[in-house]
Amino acid sequence: QVQLVESGGGLVQAGGSLRLSCVVSGRTFSSNFMGWFRQAPGKDREFVAVISWSGGRAYYAESVKGRFLISRDNAKNTVILQMNSLTPEDTALYYCAGRRGADYSSRWLAYDYWGQGTQVTVSS
Repeated sequence: QVQLVESGGGLVQAGGSLRLSCVVSGRTFSSNFMGWFRQAPGKDREFVAVISWSGGRAYYAESVKGRFLISRDNAKNTVILQMNSLTPEDTALYYCAGRRGADYSSRWLAYDYWGQGTQVTVSS
């Protein structure tokens, strides 16, 4: 079993920053890739960013490129999403997800493990 616990969400004004964390426990070696997704009320779950545990590139949704940065701390089994220049359109429930597959994916159905989510609200 793999457990993912997100933290760091909250209320922030437009233009502000938040730092989300995802701590992975259990069979941590089961996931090759870690992603962040978000879901706003009435909308589909949306890809935000993905990174591999073994290094290599990170990939971002166009809507967050240049503003968000995903990183990982292998020693702490933690994935970080640094979010800058936030806008009200970034308001959503943010999920951390783990993928066992051998390649990157932006499809939420391709992920095997999910956290409970952390709420991010950006006021205008």
